[in-house]
Amino acid sequence: QVQLVESGGGLGQAGGSLRLSCAASGRTFSSSVMGWFRQAPGKEREFVAAINWSGSSTYYQDSVKGRFTISRDNAKDTLYLQMNSLKPEDTAVYYCATGGAIRSGTYYPTWWGQGTQVTVSS
Repeated sequence: QVQLVESGGGLGQAGGSLRLSCAASGRTFSSSVMGWFRQAPGKEREFVAAINWSGSSTYYQDSVKGRFTISRDNAKDTLYLQMNSLKPEDTAVYYCATGGAIRSGTYYPTWWGQGTQVTVSS
């Protein structure tokens, strides 16, 4: 059974920073793509960032480029999302995902975490 457990969400201020973590278990993730998605109230879930198995390639949604950084520690089976220069529009539930593939710059994961709430106040 694959498990993805997100942590690090909470309340942040505009212009501030938060760091999300995702602990993976149940299989070897070091060879898998991993990524983050988010869903704001009343909106569809959207792609945020993804990273290939080695960390050598990263992909970002345009609205977070230059502000968010995705990284991974394969020895710890953990994925991270460093979020800087936060904006109120970053408020959403953030989901960790893994498995699947990146095709034409779009990430199609297989497994999902339960999500962690990020709220950014202005």
